[in-house]
Amino acid sequence: MSGCQKNEAAVRPSEITSETIYLQRRQWLGQLALLGVGVAALPWSAQAAYSVPAWMNNRLHGTRTREVTTTDSLTPFKDVTGYNNFYEFGLEKTDPLAEAYRLSTDPWSVKVSGLCDLPGHYTLEDILKPVALEDRVYRFRCVEAWSMVIPWLGFPLGSLLKRLRPQSAARYVRFTTLYRPEEMPGQRHAGLAWPYVEGLRLDEAMHPLAMLAIGLYGRALLPQNGAPLRLVLPWKYGFKSIKSIVAIEFVAAPPQTTWATMAPHEYGFYANVNPAVDHPRWSQARERRLPATLWEPNWRTTLMFNGYASVAPLYQGMDLRRNF
Repeated sequence: MSGCQKNEAAVRPSEITSETIYLQRRQWLGQLALLGVGVAALPWSAQAAYSVPAWMNNRLHGTRTREVTTTDSLTPFKDVTGYNNFYEFGLEKTDPLAEAYRLSTDPWSVKVSGLCDLPGHYTLEDILKPVALEDRVYRFRCVEAWSMVIPWLGFPLGSLLKRLRPQSAARYVRFTTLYRPEEMPGQRHAGLAWPYVEGLRLDEAMHPLAMLAIGLYGRALLPQNGAPLRLVLPWKYGFKSIKSIVAIEFVAAPPQTTWATMAPHEYGFYANVNPAVDHPRWSQARERRLPATLWEPNWRTTLMFNGYASVAPLYQGMDLRRNF
């Protein structure tokens, strides 16, 4: 992938490969089969009520590039789709699976505003028309000290932002999640300020690892995973990877993000994975790789930037303890 360096000491050289030597489609499917998650056998029945538009299915079955991978074992599909934080549907990990089937994602549009030359409302279909889709296997690290390895499907965030022509005064990007309490029961209760908001510095958003996902395991995103469009930032804690995006705004100043506003002593704006900076209520030095239980925790050492050392220049000269 252009601009992606091989992750230095933290990640094995085999973990990021060029397109020419990446897995071909049959090899990819064979790998999934060996893991017991062949595409034909994936347990989609639990979400039978969720339908994907025909045009989206056509895109998902088209040619895709596969440029980033990891040799870590993939987290089983049932865990990726059944163990989630998506507080719009409830506070328990199983609430999104139980409640998100109500979410309607067709039609879908994203409002673009702020310091850019091409503001407006863009349908998801228009956003995806010029896009070359990619499969990327990324580590995913939750701030709660559990982790997964997920095969995402999507495209670089920077490719969309460049198309929108940010102006010279734009320094940050603000993202907003859908607010629809009639379909998202968690939004009917106090606790967080709705809608959910996240933000990035523009240079972070332009980094080649930053991704907008529309699927995982080769299929369209399910609602509990942030359908139909979500952010994926593998070097940051998971709450930065905002789900079900409906608005993108280019701004000059750091946006007020949900968690940094609600609990500033616990959650900072940057939220980079950092084993040396503990959460006020738990250590971040180790993580529990799912599938695992509290009785069989499968602990492993947390890597700086979750192992994605190529992002380090973004934070050169910063105090990552103060700017957590």
